[in-house]
Amino acid sequence: MSEYGKFGPLVGAIDEGTSSARFIIFKANSCEVVATYQKEIEQHFPQEGWVEQDACSILEVVTICINEAVKQLVSLGGSPKDIVAIGVTNQRETTIVWDKITGKPLHNAIVWLDMRTSSTIDKLLDLVPNKTRNKNYLKPLCGLPMSPYFSAVKLRWLADNVEVVQQALKNGTCCFGTVDTWLIWNLTGGVNGGKHITDVTNASRTMLMNIETLNWDPLLLKFFEIPKSVLPQIKSSSEIYGYIADGPLRSIPISGCLGDQQAALVGQLCLQKGQAKATYGTGCFVLYNTGDVRVNSSKGLLTTVAYQLGANNAPCYALEGSVAVAGAALGWLKDNIGILESAKQSQELAEMATENGSVVFVPAFSGLYAPYWRQDARGVICGITEDTNSNHIVKAALEAVCFQVRDILDAMNEDCGIPLQLLKVDGGMTSNWLLMQMQADLIGINIIKAGFTESTALGAALVAYWGLDRNTQTPNIDIKNGQMYNPKISDDERDMRYKQWKMAVERSLGWEQN
Repeated sequence: MSEYGKFGPLVGAIDEGTSSARFIIFKANSCEVVATYQKEIEQHFPQEGWVEQDACSILEVVTICINEAVKQLVSLGGSPKDIVAIGVTNQRETTIVWDKITGKPLHNAIVWLDMRTSSTIDKLLDLVPNKTRNKNYLKPLCGLPMSPYFSAVKLRWLADNVEVVQQALKNGTCCFGTVDTWLIWNLTGGVNGGKHITDVTNASRTMLMNIETLNWDPLLLKFFEIPKSVLPQIKSSSEIYGYIADGPLRSIPISGCLGDQQAALVGQLCLQKGQAKATYGTGCFVLYNTGDVRVNSSKGLLTTVAYQLGANNAPCYALEGSVAVAGAALGWLKDNIGILESAKQSQELAEMATENGSVVFVPAFSGLYAPYWRQDARGVICGITEDTNSNHIVKAALEAVCFQVRDILDAMNEDCGIPLQLLKVDGGMTSNWLLMQMQADLIGINIIKAGFTESTALGAALVAYWGLDRNTQTPNIDIKNGQMYNPKISDDERDMRYKQWKMAVERSLGWEQN
């Protein structure tokens, strides 16, 4: 240890999320945070259902977070020379295209939850043989249903609708990437030799990677009419990709990369088959580790790569269910309806909701994700009586998150045949104890909250450290668990309330007729 300063070897994690980015410096192979800095990222809404971010601004915010966290480290008596590796984790599916000669973005980043590609999906469904319009037509190859959510569809929209993108494709100067690719390309030199790479977890969200071979699939590229030349090289989640070209971390290797939900799975140490985690943020994402087995869901879940620890190791797979609107429903109650001053207030107001009246809120603002995959769904609030007040609506918004997680866990149980015994949870909304108790009640199994709040960044830091040495065995890391929540309602009450949820979901379908 003598070659390192007072904190020993350190690992930095870039955690680039939808609403903010942060850079966290950990003691190597531990969850102990030495320094951290976070900054918000602005979102733009040019039209209803469209969500964009400025790609240059994403890079700038990440750079500020790195610089400020390093300053903090130095002020504590540490040195950036003690940082041995950098990991990257990122919002997935968000799509960026740029010119490899100038390094300039050709359009704003199209964010994962953007819905403009609904019309693109319609056109693509017309290409399915025998006019079946089967949205699972490509699923055997890529593990994903056809949905506006995934990157290939966003890239197709850009190619069809944006002239500068069309020109760059014609000239052969167009580069495509998810946020990890854009950050790594720029941090390793950009136009001066930057590495154009992605990892298997992010690539598995594009609809262009073959879920078995882990390579870009010629049939998928042909279906979406995307030239292979625009795509990054696919690497494992844990190996040295390149070295930082400039700034306080110059010459430090970037050696780990995971999409944010996979990073949370690793950070929660769900490294055994049959373990699952749910992350509660803007959306909510449930991942179930299926080990080396690719479970092809018949229940509307996604088959995705969980991680691949080194180029020579086999990948680990997961089943995933995504809830588009979790914390975002509280944001809507705050910003659009004005019945919340802050998301934190939701617990206090929900506790004040009287028991008379069972309001059910389906926040399908832009369709429903797993296991329904219905773009035509829109938000509904059911069961309103003269006794209903704003507290009931707030409580129903929290319950909606829990019901959607129940939908996903039921589908996972049916697909895997082994009912889950315990769900590990993390993310900002887990600080709401009422929500966590409701979640345990409505799914009927124990929930254990991460004792450590930065699971996503920790996952990126761990794979970066393991990526330095191909022979590293994933060692035991001491992470204390947080609070356990046990179900407190009867099976009959649980089933009755879930039946009401299903009735409300039924009423949310079919509103958006193209």
